[in-house]
Amino acid sequence: MIDIDATDRQILRMLSQDATQPASEIGRRLGLSQPAAWRRINRLQQAGAIAGRRLVLDKEALGFGVTVFLGIKLAARGRVGVEEFERAVSAIREVQLVEHVLGLFDYRLRVVARDLADFERVLRRRILTLPGVDTVEANVLLSEERLPGPL
Repeated sequence: MIDIDATDRQILRMLSQDATQPASEIGRRLGLSQPAAWRRINRLQQAGAIAGRRLVLDKEALGFGVTVFLGIKLAARGRVGVEEFERAVSAIREVQLVEHVLGLFDYRLRVVARDLADFERVLRRRILTLPGVDTVEANVLLSEERLPGPL
């Protein structure tokens, strides 16, 4: 675990809002020199506090108007390997997120589709045919009130 001070937290907050900001801009806004800001960012990356940078696409602008959260319970009998299920579900391009969870379901998936008919196709042809799938529960996303942000 890395020691993070208030300046590091400000840097992380700024990068989480716009990861394309150069160290010079971050330094200027925080009253640091460009090299000092770069050293802090590099230290955070080397320590693993910054695991990567990600491009956020607008799903609706790209034609994906439906997001569905699926709860999936695997069959207990025969116990298909978890790795086999994870490998197969990760190959489905409409599946944006795979989470192994504790509770009523074994997995939670975030699936995007063009519309409900497209989602039904993905569900029937791709997800329900995955190895070990027993029970599936779907929840259609109506709106997002808060996007993931800084910790």
